[in-house]
Amino acid sequence: MASAPASGRDGRGDGLAGAGAAVPGRAARKASHLGDFTVRPRMLLITGWAVGVGAASALAAWVLQKLIGLITNAVFYQRWSTDLVAPGLHRHDPALVLLAPVAGGLVVGVMARFGSEKIRGHGMPEAIEAILTAGSRVAPRVAALKPVSAAVSIGTGGPFGAEGPIIITGGAVGSILAQGLRLSADERKTLLVAGAAGGMAATFNSPLASVLLAIELLLFEWRPRSFVPVVAAVGTSAVVRGFLLGTGALFPVHVTDLHLAPGVLALCVLSGVTGGALAVAATWLVYLAEDGFARLPVHWMWWPAIGGLVIGCGGLLQPRALGVGYDVIGALLTGQATIGLIVGILVVKTIIWSLSLGSGTSGGVLAPVFMIGGALGALEGAAFPTVAPGFWAMMGLAAVVGGVMRSPLTGVVFTLELTRAWPAALPLLISSTAAYALSTLVLKRSVLTEKIARRGLHLTREYSTDPLEAFFVRDVMDSDVFMLRDTDTLAEGLRRTRADHEGPADRVQHLYPVVDEHGRLVGVVTRNDLLERMAEGGDAATVADVMRRDPITVHPDDTLSHVAYLFAEHGLTRAPVAARDDHRAVLGMVTLAHLLHGRRHDLTEDRHRERVLSAPIPRTVARQG
Repeated sequence: MASAPASGRDGRGDGLAGAGAAVPGRAARKASHLGDFTVRPRMLLITGWAVGVGAASALAAWVLQKLIGLITNAVFYQRWSTDLVAPGLHRHDPALVLLAPVAGGLVVGVMARFGSEKIRGHGMPEAIEAILTAGSRVAPRVAALKPVSAAVSIGTGGPFGAEGPIIITGGAVGSILAQGLRLSADERKTLLVAGAAGGMAATFNSPLASVLLAIELLLFEWRPRSFVPVVAAVGTSAVVRGFLLGTGALFPVHVTDLHLAPGVLALCVLSGVTGGALAVAATWLVYLAEDGFARLPVHWMWWPAIGGLVIGCGGLLQPRALGVGYDVIGALLTGQATIGLIVGILVVKTIIWSLSLGSGTSGGVLAPVFMIGGALGALEGAAFPTVAPGFWAMMGLAAVVGGVMRSPLTGVVFTLELTRAWPAALPLLISSTAAYALSTLVLKRSVLTEKIARRGLHLTREYSTDPLEAFFVRDVMDSDVFMLRDTDTLAEGLRRTRADHEGPADRVQHLYPVVDEHGRLVGVVTRNDLLERMAEGGDAATVADVMRRDPITVHPDDTLSHVAYLFAEHGLTRAPVAARDDHRAVLGMVTLAHLLHGRRHDLTEDRHRERVLSAPIPRTVARQG
């Protein structure tokens, strides 16, 4: 038989998996067919655990809010209370405003230095890094130290949100539980993300946005095995939050009906573009600050205290920029903020948040982004036509979230769930997408993923269909292959394979199916197997004495993705193709090189440009021609 195209020579030259090649083919096929069914009870099991994780993350969010309230009241109002209150509601001693953030930054730096460096930052990159590099393992001490450090940072005036710390704290709850169970890394990831999303849902009473955030930022997949447990955790967390913090909207905006003229929708695009520009500027400031702090001749333990000095200076200019600022966000979204407050928040909050976040202190990004975006939109609302109270503030909020976090759908749904202004869905989508488009055109990465990239990790959040899922083995396999008989002597087998090995190197088959007298597959062998046995004095041996029995086979209707996983699992680079209804009927051979066919097709569709339809030539012109 003629030689067929095959992959190039690998390190072993035979395409077999060594000891792994002896894995029974029928057992492997049975496992692959049962895979879809065995995942179902596992999914239900993980969902059951996720319910408990969701409840625990809601409790963690409640404790964090109470802790922030306790420290804020103690530092700025010298009273014992756990009610969430903002600094700057009353006039404070300037020395207190200046030095409290410095003291808080110093405490955070000491906790990070002698406790865990993982508590530094705003939580989202740390959760992503745990998923990508640590098998979704989070140390228990991070679960304890992160909320305390965030409460200290925010309670002493830090312009951050509670959501970033609760993401890593809730994620740590799920991860710690998963580490105590016998679970895979993917299952640990699911419980980590379930805890993170549950904490978000409890913090903002935004279950749908929390699920979208998990999908767009943390899961790196959209599969039932992870989606269902995350939703179960978020749903549980939302119910528990109802008992602890209530079920109402965080920033209710009363919009009953919107009649949006085309000109208003066009201005929503403009609002999105300006929001995207602000998102780019804020992201640039964060990493400019991070680079600046990295050049300081002092240990990083002192950086949060220096960042606290920046916060204190900003607080002297605009005290309402300190802390979480939920009251300011509410005023912006209901159209009750003054121009002085709007401008002060837009300028001061953006600067102190960006610069202090670059210092590596502990705090989240969402609440500050809500405030900054709301201030931008409220400022635009002074010039744009009146639509509804807080309408343009909502547009700015969604735009800056979409631009800073590169999560446009999350920005839209967050705004809707925070305000319950459901009729504003279309203009919010326009503004958020416009900001997202500008951000992706100008910046390579978002504020959340740039830090990951700086640590040497490549991270993509673009979802697309795996091209290997779109092609089957029958589309790429070689149907004309060399085969040996089990009764052939070693000399006969070497003679029959010599022509193949003397051909072009990139067309050498390497692996040869062995068939019996009826042409039925009984094993596989390589030329190296024959040569080694011959060298040992196997003149009287046959191919049957050398071949590897019951080899792993694939079927013509298997996807290339299935083949890729099978090759990876068993260390193969090629395998015989057998009929689905008869695994001993050889139809061809598939190799590792064939798997590139799907990738080449994907590249062609992405880069090859052609005119499919052309303008018809008028008949009169055709006759003249």
